[in-house]
Amino acid sequence: MTDEHTRIRLEATNWTVRTLKGFIEQAGPLWTRREDGGWAYGLLCDATHLNPAARMHGGALVTLLDHAISTVAWEACERAPCVTLQLDTQFLGAVREGEFAEARAGVSHKTGGLVFMRGAVTVDGQPVLMAQAILKVLPTTR
Repeated sequence: MTDEHTRIRLEATNWTVRTLKGFIEQAGPLWTRREDGGWAYGLLCDATHLNPAARMHGGALVTLLDHAISTVAWEACERAPCVTLQLDTQFLGAVREGEFAEARAGVSHKTGGLVFMRGAVTVDGQPVLMAQAILKVLPTTR
């Protein structure tokens, strides 16, 4: 399946390309989709995401999941900025060129200034990366 066919299929299932500033712009393009109870985030693996073994670079997978985790934390904290303090990852599989990696995250629990998160990246429903994270909620400036 060509990238164009994949893009058409993604758009037909309500995935949208997002243009964001900063590092994620360099790592993307990022895809998003509103789902029951939250958002999903995705990367369509192309040649720019590959490592020398012709698989999506682990850093690209971790970037995708860190973005998903931090965005979900941001929403859960009433849009207060959150920064990742710790991100523990377990690689379970590989992503090939042309495959679509989907990231989803959720809050495990919150304390005063910390948010404990979990997340996963899948391809066709199969897990390729799992993670747990701790994020710090930063004070908002007004």
